[in-house]
Amino acid sequence: MSALARWCVRHRLLVVLIWIAATVGLAFGSRAAGTDYDNNLTLPGTESKQALDLLAGAAPDISGASDTMVWQVESGRVDDPQPRRRVAQALAEIAKVPEVGAVDTPYTPAGAGQISADGRTAYATITYTRQASHLDADNIETVVEIAESTRTDGLAVELGGPAVQTTLAPSAHLSELVGILAAAVVLFIAFGSVLSMTVPLISAVAALGAASLSMGLLSHLFSIANLAPTLGALIGLGVGIDYALFIITRHRNGLMAGRSVEESAVTAMDTAGRAVLFAGSTVIIAMLGMFVLGLSFLNGVAVAAALTVLFTMLTAVTLLPAMLAVVGRRALGRRERRDLERTGPRPEADLAGFWTRWSHLVQRRSRALTLVAVAVLAVLVIPFFAIRLGSSDAGNAPAGTTTRKAYDLLAAGFGPGFNGPLLLVAEVPTSEDERALSALAQGLSRTPGVAKVATSPRLPGSRVQTIQVTPTTSPQSEQTSQLIRNLRDEVVPTAERGTGLRVHVGGETAINDDFADLLAERLTWFVAVIVVLGCLLLLLAFRSVVVPLTAAVMNLVAAAAAFGVIVAIFQWGWGSEPLGLGEGPVEPFLPVLMLPVLFGLSMDYQVFLVSRMHEEWLRSGDNRRAVIVGQAATGRVITAAAAIMIAVFAAFAAGGERVISEFGVGLAAAVALDAFVLRTILVPAAMHLFGRSNWWLPRRLEALLPNLSVEGPHRKQPAPPTPLGTTAEPQPAHTDAQTVSHSP
Repeated sequence: MSALARWCVRHRLLVVLIWIAATVGLAFGSRAAGTDYDNNLTLPGTESKQALDLLAGAAPDISGASDTMVWQVESGRVDDPQPRRRVAQALAEIAKVPEVGAVDTPYTPAGAGQISADGRTAYATITYTRQASHLDADNIETVVEIAESTRTDGLAVELGGPAVQTTLAPSAHLSELVGILAAAVVLFIAFGSVLSMTVPLISAVAALGAASLSMGLLSHLFSIANLAPTLGALIGLGVGIDYALFIITRHRNGLMAGRSVEESAVTAMDTAGRAVLFAGSTVIIAMLGMFVLGLSFLNGVAVAAALTVLFTMLTAVTLLPAMLAVVGRRALGRRERRDLERTGPRPEADLAGFWTRWSHLVQRRSRALTLVAVAVLAVLVIPFFAIRLGSSDAGNAPAGTTTRKAYDLLAAGFGPGFNGPLLLVAEVPTSEDERALSALAQGLSRTPGVAKVATSPRLPGSRVQTIQVTPTTSPQSEQTSQLIRNLRDEVVPTAERGTGLRVHVGGETAINDDFADLLAERLTWFVAVIVVLGCLLLLLAFRSVVVPLTAAVMNLVAAAAAFGVIVAIFQWGWGSEPLGLGEGPVEPFLPVLMLPVLFGLSMDYQVFLVSRMHEEWLRSGDNRRAVIVGQAATGRVITAAAAIMIAVFAAFAAGGERVISEFGVGLAAAVALDAFVLRTILVPAAMHLFGRSNWWLPRRLEALLPNLSVEGPHRKQPAPPTPLGTTAEPQPAHTDAQTVSHSP
């Protein structure tokens, strides 16, 4: 590590030029190739997938996504001559747009049911030839433009549906800018130097830019969802700035200790830089753990997120030391440089100040503070047990969007279930089976939770027939999910019994339900994989059984508490009104995408905190001293890093898109709990209670483990620690800050 750092410092201009050339090359390649992000959600083995495949085989032109155009008149009826003529002309133009397979208008005898009872509201269904993720955005924008041009003072026209929602999703660029500005403020407060503030921002933005461009190129090779760039930006900004912050802090301490710029940068990279590589590796491994779920939709997101973290690691260990060499001693503020000239160097371990006093308080009140921290986490975990996974509908979109307005118009005119009808796709081999299907349709109209049933004629040249079932409740409602289960488990099997009829319950709402169920089934294995892998990495790094086990338990509790916050805000609606996102279920893929990030970030803080403790433990063999020194040395930088992450995540939470807002709130809550409860109170308090047992490792296991050092070479090894359950080392009588400030 030191050799790479020294080379980057001595060839700093070359390193900077290499990064500039690489980024420019990626930009040209990305512009030439474009992007091919894909939201195609395939759920192999599910009933909704069988329904979709059956319909696609029988009628490929109308098997794609469908949007809804809704219009309402202030006075009169929608079938009056003037509004009818204007809307009919627009629908005829929409039907000619490429990738539009069919437009079902209410101005035909078959479409009479598409006009509300009061005659003021009507809708048309626009069916595409492909799924929303595969449609050309230009074609969707053309549909939107035609619909919007139809509006007049007395005629409101809105559009809803997956294709429109995907195309009109808000950009994350404003959130990125706000996050960067917030991070800059925190960095300036932490360092008091404009250059020290700028260096980590440049490093993080360079990594984010290279990762985003590479992600676009990889979208041609992998199926990557279009939320991946936003998720990558959210992770990359937080992690990238944090990694640079840890390294720069160590470098600044070296400068204040009298080291030359080169030696200080090399030492920082050989200590904090190693921790960055290790911490980044844990995040990457946690993200790639999504492959165990077996869903291509998430595999691409995992690759994209891991790629972003990889680029942050590369910039941290190459571009960052080069920039530190360019900045030189100006990495210190003017006052710090004056103090250095006036009073001379100060020891790196001179830890007088708030964090030293706090670390001694934690040591003295370890039991009481442990109880306080556990109580806080327990209260926040309570909502987690009420979590309901499901896809929120357009009723939770910001109030001013066309998708939200279309949703509200449909719900008011036809009932909330019209926003998410179920599509029953039936195989009807014989005329007897067709009669059984008719009997099923009649039975469906009497099924609790069903508002309307519409049977379509058999598709030409096939044995496939469809029934559209409109629930009485909204797509995201728990009652709608219960209706889907009732249809699949009771109503449909009863109708199929003794016939050749085969009916599959599908549609967008059923697909979302199947997705939630599938992820819930596989979530336990997924969590087990990332927890075990994280424990193994910490075991290798710190050669301890206790450190990884306590970290795993605490990280699980903190993750549950973060999800408790999400449930309280987004599912129960406590405080979601300012975000304009309403109440609804927690997105089904949120735990799968958040848990690797949460565990990765938790491992980051655990590595930075415990590596400093471990470093002191290897020097002194004194657990009390090691915990105090580690907390005092890292407390300020961990909380500053957490403040940066919270600011970045909060900026994304206010972006107006529900899924990203859930990510932002959840990650901000998790980082706040991790930094200000776990690493500031619970971890050091528990380590004081465990004593020398923190560093216990069975001799046979120690002989099998490879020698992996996070902190670099050390000069002194302690006596073998005692195992759990034995008496901890006696504590010295003096407990003031003087003890910590004379470390070698």
